Amino acid sequence: MERPRALISVWDKTGIEGLATSLNSMDWEIISTGGTASKLRDAGIEVTDVSEVTGHPEVFDGRVKTLHPAVHGGILVRRDSDDDMHTLSDLGYAGIDLVCVNLYPFEETAAREPPASDQELIEMIDIGGPTMVRSAAKNHADVIIVTAPEQYEPVLRALSESNGRPSGVGLEMRRELALSAFQSTAAYDSSVYNELSSRYSEKTIPSRIHVSSGEGRELRYGENPHQPASFFPASGAPSGLSAAVQHGGKPLSYNNYLDLDAALRLARSLKQTCDFANHSCVVIKHTNPCGASVADSQVSAWENALASDPESAFGCVIAFDQVVGKETAEAIGKHFFECMIAPGYEPEALDLLAESKNRRMLALEPLGEYSEEPTIRQVQGGWLSQAQGPPSIDWENARSVTTRSLDAEGLKLARFGISVIAEVQSNAIILVSKTGSGFATVGIGPGQTSRVEAVRIASRRAGDRAKGAMMVSDAFFPFRDSIDTSNEIGISSVVQPGGSIRDDEVIEAANEFGMAMLFTGTRLFRH
Repeated sequence: MERPRALISVWDKTGIEGLATSLNSMDWEIISTGGTASKLRDAGIEVTDVSEVTGHPEVFDGRVKTLHPAVHGGILVRRDSDDDMHTLSDLGYAGIDLVCVNLYPFEETAAREPPASDQELIEMIDIGGPTMVRSAAKNHADVIIVTAPEQYEPVLRALSESNGRPSGVGLEMRRELALSAFQSTAAYDSSVYNELSSRYSEKTIPSRIHVSSGEGRELRYGENPHQPASFFPASGAPSGLSAAVQHGGKPLSYNNYLDLDAALRLARSLKQTCDFANHSCVVIKHTNPCGASVADSQVSAWENALASDPESAFGCVIAFDQVVGKETAEAIGKHFFECMIAPGYEPEALDLLAESKNRRMLALEPLGEYSEEPTIRQVQGGWLSQAQGPPSIDWENARSVTTRSLDAEGLKLARFGISVIAEVQSNAIILVSKTGSGFATVGIGPGQTSRVEAVRIASRRAGDRAKGAMMVSDAFFPFRDSIDTSNEIGISSVVQPGGSIRDDEVIEAANEFGMAMLFTGTRLFRH
């Protein structure tokens, strides 16, 4: 029987000496390339250079080395086809029974800071590697395809149980390895397209969507216990929630991730749009803000955010835009929250927060910016994509439409309110007020089919705090009834996009009640 042959050519050389040594001990011939061959020889392993197999040297700084019929014929030949085997023999080639390949680190290079040059990135686009992987995966019935170090042990174990014969790796394992291989090349190609598209194309929304992710993390369950769920981190360097370090508590759930995402978006938005404040705090429940505040101190930001709706804040998710201090942890005390995310925690603060069971504290340093980027959302039969980021308001051209105008402090309050309402499910109304140390929500009416009902809900939650507050709407008022209702609870000013056919009617009502009304010109629906 001919010696089985393995072709090994890897960028990530973790565990490669052990793999090759074990194959050698089972009388496998090792074929290799470039740096991999050198490393194996340094470890005392007998290696045949791929140039000996092809009869051609590696050229163009290694751009071409395995793209040859001697390699791909050996991989793709069908062992159960006499014609294939005769052709292979006539050509003077031999079969390759195992291919171990992992790819150039394109994603890592793309994520580098400072950014890699276009040329550096281009050279990290692997050609021969994916071609061999796809060839071996296509012919997995005859060829064992290995693409990750964690696969070495189970493959070697299967081979050792058959005295080194390739047939020891059964069809089920071969299929699993092939699927993993196709997954790796698909993710790789998506990463290349996505990165080059971001560099070369001016389109905000691409003409096709290609999603690439890291290994999925199985979650306990989805939105409900009967729904299986996983979290898939974006490929490349960890970012956002995938980069956050968890302290304490059980693993995050599907709903935790959704609420943390909402908290992180708003915290980032407030940090950018309310740069006149030192601290911000966000309280999220079921992906909606139930309280938000910007303030001179972190303790005040927390207390004012909680005061917005302390009942709804039971079992909430909290976000801070600065490192959480001991005093803030003391102020939070025994308040029941599920998760918290912040740039970090003072050691004493973390100790205090961890005293209550099952709290999860996530650190994300730096918190990062809320930048406009395409988002993807699945619907039945396809996907929707849109650009999403913080509210883009041209404040220079926002116009006062009533007799009474907002002063400088009122405009700051409007900026705060707009940042919050952009993250509230529509139809939405929020009430915001000046506090002793900054600004805060005092009533939030999210996700209503009727805008006036959203006003009523926000007013009920605000109670007496509605007097003198500003009302912010994510869309125009179709009728004056919302203004009439807001007057009954003491609202002093209104911020809205404008654009209704009844704008004149709505403005007239505001003037009648002595309210200031500002048109931003930008609708902020969130469905």
